[in-house]
Amino acid sequence: MTPEQLSTAIVDALTTLSDEGAITLPDGVPTTVTVERPRQKGHGDYATNVALQLAKKAGKNPREFATLVQKRLEDADGIAGVEIAGPGFLNITVEAGAQGQVALEILAAGERYGRNEALAGERINVEFISANPTGPLHLGHTRWAAVGDALARVLAAAGAEVDREFYINDRGNQMNLFGASIEAAALGRPIPEGGYQGGYVKDLADRLVAEDPGLLDLPEGERTVAFREAGYAAQLAEQQEQLRHFRTEFETWMSERSLHDSESVADTLLSLKQKGHVFEADGAVWMRTTDFGDDKDRVLIRTNGELTYFASDTAYYLNKRARGYDRCIYLLGADHHGYVGRLKAMAACAGDDPERTIEVLIGQLVKIMKNGEEMKLSKRAGTIVTLQELTDEIGVDPLRYTLSRYPADSPLTLDVAQMTKQSSDNPVFYVQYVHARVSSILRNAADLGLEPGEQMDLLTHEKEGELLRALAALPRVVASAAELREPHRVARYLEDTAGIYHRFYDNCRVLPMGDEEPTELHRARLALVAATRVVFANALALLGVSAPERM
Repeated sequence: MTPEQLSTAIVDALTTLSDEGAITLPDGVPTTVTVERPRQKGHGDYATNVALQLAKKAGKNPREFATLVQKRLEDADGIAGVEIAGPGFLNITVEAGAQGQVALEILAAGERYGRNEALAGERINVEFISANPTGPLHLGHTRWAAVGDALARVLAAAGAEVDREFYINDRGNQMNLFGASIEAAALGRPIPEGGYQGGYVKDLADRLVAEDPGLLDLPEGERTVAFREAGYAAQLAEQQEQLRHFRTEFETWMSERSLHDSESVADTLLSLKQKGHVFEADGAVWMRTTDFGDDKDRVLIRTNGELTYFASDTAYYLNKRARGYDRCIYLLGADHHGYVGRLKAMAACAGDDPERTIEVLIGQLVKIMKNGEEMKLSKRAGTIVTLQELTDEIGVDPLRYTLSRYPADSPLTLDVAQMTKQSSDNPVFYVQYVHARVSSILRNAADLGLEPGEQMDLLTHEKEGELLRALAALPRVVASAAELREPHRVARYLEDTAGIYHRFYDNCRVLPMGDEEPTELHRARLALVAATRVVFANALALLGVSAPERM
């Protein structure tokens, strides 16, 4: 019996009590109630504080309210007993057979288990990498690649329609400097002031010339543009390949340049002007964001006629909304904390409710330590640690898992040796080992001709019950992680459940020993083990981490 099924049973009990006139709830019977695992042993399989939440509204004291619910729940199928604790908590014990059915439900659902409809009907855009196509992706991008992708996976598992989006900063002076830097490297000239350094620029120049020697014969000016565009295409393709290797795929690669070429920015400015939120002052064009809580109005067009980044950001937001997204989530670095207020004010100027249509998550910095020293330099890029070097050094699984298991707004200092250590001290190894271990048990069972059984009422051991309750919690964990935008909750759930699985395995023998004849209890436990594999595989997939069969 899952928490969701218990929630339904409690709602049914409340509905019956309301229909009979035993309770009166001015706001009506809730559609769901919170059901959790109790923190202390001996307090049943599940607990709910529904009586504490609703008693005052019903004009009763909590224990009196709890007593009414208790009597109804005790008659419900699958519930063995209900006790009232403290001021009005309900501690619920479910029947062994009903509890064990969870394993069969998990096996029947397979890859779908854990998915739910908490966010059904929502179209969400998650923009979690914004980068210049002028060099390799670095450590900051790497954190967002892991966390943003995990968030998108969790949102989709909670029923939302999700698109991942990469914003390509391919417009402005940095692109011209990039082209001039590649050109200079190709011609053997010094890199221009403010240009791009690093061995990758010379490597890129050599490669582009080898692919198209005619680049060197172009007239000056035209040649710079040609090197810029060829370098742009090559660097973007490299970023895309590195992200694919990191298991981060994007549905949309949005070019800043395309927003301007399509007149989207000009159309945006006209629309805002018609809404009365654009004005001219001191030779510049401004958006009146102070009307909606911003600390100052924002410049859209400078006195020299150049558009600001904020103008592009505004057009970009409205472009997303025009594509039909109900909610736009931005994952930004720690240095963008000041953007939150202005982005929300911008959405309000556009006529939206910013509390509904826009969310900004701010991430903190990451340090990677190796041999007691911080990794800061790249052999290829010169001044940054790149995504490619990190995956080569650490591996995709340890890097993704470690970056995903912490809240995004937590500064991190991570150690290469710890992340790559193959022991139970390493969280990713500890979690993956459970999947490998249960896979081994299932292979051995197949060799014995032993298949999972269905007499789940035989699972009466305390450790069996603990594992069943942990497995039943995955849909609730996924829904919570999605609603709170905290994919790290999935990782912490896996680590907790790994410990519960090991305690089960130490106390409950799954396979028969020696010449021992297999029993229905062995088969029931084998079903529980098979369900555990499904849960670990599905939860690891939400983090973009593999579930190995052998380790």
